[in-house]
Amino acid sequence: MVVAEVPKLASAAEYFFKMGVEGKRFRPTVLLLMATALNVRVPEPLHDGVEDALATELRTRQQCIAEITEMIHVASLLHDDVLDDADTRRGIGSLNFVMGNKLAVLAGDFLLSRACVALASLKNTEVVTLLATVVEHLVTGETMQMTTSSDQRCSMDYYMQKTYYKTASLISNSCKAIALLAGQTAEVAILAFDYGKNLGLAYQLIDDVLDFTGTSASLGKGSLSDIRHGIITAPILFAMEEFPQLRTVVEQGFEDSSNVDIALEYLGKSRGIQKTRELAVKHANLAAAAIDSLPENNDEDVTKSRRALLDLTHRVITRNK
Repeated sequence: MVVAEVPKLASAAEYFFKMGVEGKRFRPTVLLLMATALNVRVPEPLHDGVEDALATELRTRQQCIAEITEMIHVASLLHDDVLDDADTRRGIGSLNFVMGNKLAVLAGDFLLSRACVALASLKNTEVVTLLATVVEHLVTGETMQMTTSSDQRCSMDYYMQKTYYKTASLISNSCKAIALLAGQTAEVAILAFDYGKNLGLAYQLIDDVLDFTGTSASLGKGSLSDIRHGIITAPILFAMEEFPQLRTVVEQGFEDSSNVDIALEYLGKSRGIQKTRELAVKHANLAAAAIDSLPENNDEDVTKSRRALLDLTHRVITRNK
């Protein structure tokens, strides 16, 4: 889908889709598993007949949703890196660092435009609305992060709303789109949405933890990227509940590295990391409950896919990178 007439733009747009830097492909994996979990089988080997033709067409349309989702996700990363003046992404030079801010912004815009073209080809108004809302949420979440008041910055409710917009909206609405294309009921579509929402929130909460801990068990060995950028995440918010005096440090900001050290000291004395993990587990369990609530189906492929979706809820909260 990422095809551009201008070679430089094509190279920029394909930057994070190339072998070796393409990321975990977490979202497309979830969406394709969800498609099969909702009784959309891959018709192999193909047989002549209307049923197989319809199944093939549906699978193709659902794969299109997975591709659209990844393009929107990568576009948001490109734009975020420009806003954050980042110089690395996924262990390599960020696109804005390698090719400059202007081309990085244009590459992100191009991916969004290609996603829109692909979305329009599905000719499903409800699905188009869902994915268009996702783009709105991404912009809203980023703006919320950039323009917080002191009270909002220290509010867990505000943080979780922002996290939904920036991280979980994409996967939740894409899961719902998969269900709608399959002709599932409104109830099943809501369960698919709930799975994606809670999986996305759990994923981000563990990211919050890993920013402080990394792959090491000792506190402070992570990248500390968020706090150094002045972004207050769940572990610090939970620590602040135990040690209200930490709020003064947060309000002063973290341009002064000594404030980072003070915040880490409070975090180390608190249950902030543990409570963030517990909240992630809560959302992972809610995601698993959504899969368990799907209508019974004895098809072997459906069973395997649902089991894989359940396994993902465990993997998300036990990962160390």
